[in-house]
Amino acid sequence: MATSVKIDDALKARVQTLAEHKQRSAHWIMREAIQQYVEREEKRRRFVAEAEASWQAYQATGQHVTGEELFAWMESWGTDEETQPPECHS
Repeated sequence: MATSVKIDDALKARVQTLAEHKQRSAHWIMREAIQQYVEREEKRRRFVAEAEASWQAYQATGQHVTGEELFAWMESWGTDEETQPPECHS
């Protein structure tokens, strides 16, 4: 599917300079940029949806883990004393 995108001359020159530096085509640079943007925004949308679901679950149940509990668990990662994730509690 062919799609055209209008960009101003300054941005076009920047893309061309980057393409030359990376020994790629301007088309490749633009396609890569769009792909990375879409992937980042999809991840952001999933993160927000998960955060909203977590907030709703907390409001409904009161179940949570404190920051202190979470950080203590994370600090154990990769050590001989690595612990299990903390349990949610009221």
